[in-house]
Amino acid sequence: MNHESALVRTEAGRADAALLVLRLVVALIFIMHGGQKLFVFGLDGVTSSFAEMGAPLPRVTAPLVSFLELFGGMGVALGLFTRLVAFCLAVEMLIALFLVHLPNGFFVPRGVELVLLLAAAATALVLTGAGAWSLDAVLRRRSRSGRLAAPETLT
Repeated sequence: MNHESALVRTEAGRADAALLVLRLVVALIFIMHGGQKLFVFGLDGVTSSFAEMGAPLPRVTAPLVSFLELFGGMGVALGLFTRLVAFCLAVEMLIALFLVHLPNGFFVPRGVELVLLLAAAATALVLTGAGAWSLDAVLRRRSRSGRLAAPETLT
């Protein structure tokens, strides 16, 4: 008896399932970090922290990063404007890697380990897109019928 789902019988189906898993885990991490910044530390706390770490323009970058992580994470989870959002998240992680984490070595909690992994995962999503199980794919299918512009073609 074959227990393999019809959705993952093909190579493309397995790749789409893998992209869904990647998107959901990466999104969860970003959502949690953005939520922590906004709802636990607050923008004042994040701004102070960014200033202490030497981040440029902390009054601008702290809210930008906080909202990007929270709402960008939600977009990645839904697979909406995935390449654009993932690009922004990858850039954010690379800046954090070089600005804050690199002097602290490799291992967490202060090293590059987590931000490097998140930058790589976000970059993978930039390169692949969200896959078939995403709102990007729904919008792409609709655009082929002439109703909407596809997010994948906008990035």
